[in-house]
Amino acid sequence: MAIRLASEQFELLVEPQTGGSISAARWKDEPFLDTREGGAVLDMACFPLVPFSNRIAGSSFAFEGRRIDLARNHPGDPECPVLHGFGWLLPWEVEHSSEREARLSLAYADGAWPWEFAATLDYAVQPGGFSVALTLENLSKERMPAGLGFHPYFPRNEQTLFHSLHLGEWQTTNDCIPTRLEQSERAIDWWSGAPVGTRLVDTVYTGREGVMEVHWPDRGVGARILPSPDLSFTTVYVPDGESYFCVEPVSHMTDAFNRDRPDSGMWVLEPGENWQVSMHIEAFDL
Repeated sequence: MAIRLASEQFELLVEPQTGGSISAARWKDEPFLDTREGGAVLDMACFPLVPFSNRIAGSSFAFEGRRIDLARNHPGDPECPVLHGFGWLLPWEVEHSSEREARLSLAYADGAWPWEFAATLDYAVQPGGFSVALTLENLSKERMPAGLGFHPYFPRNEQTLFHSLHLGEWQTTNDCIPTRLEQSERAIDWWSGAPVGTRLVDTVYTGREGVMEVHWPDRGVGARILPSPDLSFTTVYVPDGESYFCVEPVSHMTDAFNRDRPDSGMWVLEPGENWQVSMHIEAFDL
């Protein structure tokens, strides 16, 4: 059963059993995030990314002398490498909820991921938006590679604009694995002010500066996306022929666990260590 959180003109529906996801977000009685029909996790408006973001090439990686092989987990594409971690595919427990706030928890052990961990999601609704905090704790006796993030979907039409400044854009293979980093001398808008649908991408951006905004000029509405500092990368997915796109604040580049580079963003948690990231999305009138 969905948990309804509301504050004045903003409403959020949270689905604990469907990956701890947000199934709907509304502002002034209008859809604010995009939800597709079907009710499965890939139809949700936003879901958490834990304990890693996006794809791992070949669904395997090496970590501290150990080879880690993971099963592919995309519900609709058996050829896709393992992606988005495992929290989005599992039911979460409701720790508590009130009119404006809810805490969900996930205990992970003896699964495809060879480390035991615990995670919590804290949702809070404000009059003009919402915040979500994601905490990861390494419960295993060994060091654990880690990454976190959020996967919100935004409505899109021919006028929708995405405003952001990033230094780099990763060029990718057909299965979205990064191959070459294209960098600018300064942080730029990679859309150059054009509607978001003019560039069909599924990649990750580096060196973000300032806030990110989505504008719907035809509706006179905007969304401001404010990630916490550790979510310094941005995955953007603009698919062909769809009425949505994704702006995902994440902690690392795609396939970070296979990259021997200091700027990959990969984290390593010691046994018992925990780590928290957050995202705030607020609505405003243009």
